[in-house]
Amino acid sequence: MPMVTAPVTYEVAEDENFNTIVANGETQALPELGHSVHVEITGLKPARPYWYRFIAGRERSATGRARTMPHPGSGLDRVRFVAAGCQNYENGYYAAYRGIAGEELDFLWHYGDYIYEGQNKAGIRQHVGEEPYSLDDYRLRYAQYKMDADLQAAHAAHSWWVTWDDHETDNNWAGDRGQDGTPSAIFNLRRQAAAQAYYENMPLRATSFPHGPSIQIYRQAKYGDLLDAHFLDTRQYRMDQPCGDGFKPACAAALTRDRSILGAVEEKWLFEGLAKSPSRWKLIANQVMIMPLDRRTGNESAPIWNMDSWAGYSANRTRLLNHIQKNKVKNVIVTTGDEHQNYAAELRGPKGDALGIEFVATSISTGGNGSDMRPGNDRIMANNPHLKFTNDQRGYILCEARREAWTTELKVLDRVDTPEGALSVRRKFTVPAGESKLS
Repeated sequence: MPMVTAPVTYEVAEDENFNTIVANGETQALPELGHSVHVEITGLKPARPYWYRFIAGRERSATGRARTMPHPGSGLDRVRFVAAGCQNYENGYYAAYRGIAGEELDFLWHYGDYIYEGQNKAGIRQHVGEEPYSLDDYRLRYAQYKMDADLQAAHAAHSWWVTWDDHETDNNWAGDRGQDGTPSAIFNLRRQAAAQAYYENMPLRATSFPHGPSIQIYRQAKYGDLLDAHFLDTRQYRMDQPCGDGFKPACAAALTRDRSILGAVEEKWLFEGLAKSPSRWKLIANQVMIMPLDRRTGNESAPIWNMDSWAGYSANRTRLLNHIQKNKVKNVIVTTGDEHQNYAAELRGPKGDALGIEFVATSISTGGNGSDMRPGNDRIMANNPHLKFTNDQRGYILCEARREAWTTELKVLDRVDTPEGALSVRRKFTVPAGESKLS
């Protein structure tokens, strides 16, 4: 694109043939924002689909479809959504998104790692360019990912809620600290470039417009009286990973009482939202595993924890679970990404009582084909009685909230080293309302 402002016309219609247009206008695609446009439409009817498209000169976009939210507090019988993410372009193809595009959903929640910053010369597909540091670098990486037809189809089919994890910026970054020990002032320049590219390429409102290295992406969404969703940001406000990061036994730093993965402001926002929510189901849409997972698979004597997950911030997890128990918050469901495996587990309090359920969704492509179970899975299951199921294939999870129960389907692909991977349901779980038990 030439570095000039380009006028863009938008149209929103009640039907896919655009016979009944309910909103249209013109906006400007600015070079300062990578020629992206973010149009916020008002006056639409609740809980129904609309179709939209953009026109720039002689070019017309494909048609997108988005479903509006219901009125807060309105009576609902069902909410359906997909949780998906971790889509390393070099590790495989996006057949999972082709499946997602065909689902009937109220929304798609992307839990992060939309792009990957690293390079793998032996990958199934190859990244264009080197590891991104500048705004142009990150724009190039998003452009390559968004050329994928299956990813485009999923964007065009559904409304998306998006949050990020680490790879949109740098592996395992934490606050103003990068992975490689770069001085904070310099790393914040990289954060600033990554935040702007993320805003340009994601469906975000002006309230998420980045300011320097910061961007507002944790937020709440109410689906009638049935589902109250809290979409977290576990990167910008966390303390540095303890014990030198990685997978290892906990050191003293991991156990201090001030450990925080959310920061004080976001933690207060989440706790108040959970305590005050009148909704039937409370969703915590989270990036990294909350449940404590002892990862020993061999003859290790001490438990092994992932210091990049909530295990490295156990005091924050304890505060969350105590808050849920003290305020008698019922029907808490956590959906999580990051692990590139499927997990289903009970979140238990200090006395062993179940206070919620966590479903960890596998990856779209990261990790390659995988297998049904990883080696050492029997030891993992034996050491973690709260864990009820694991699986190591690619795919996504489909969640449905109803008044009487919550169901989650783990949908997996037989392979991702070809665009034609076959999708199937590996396991389906039900959580009865009022009970934090998996069946």
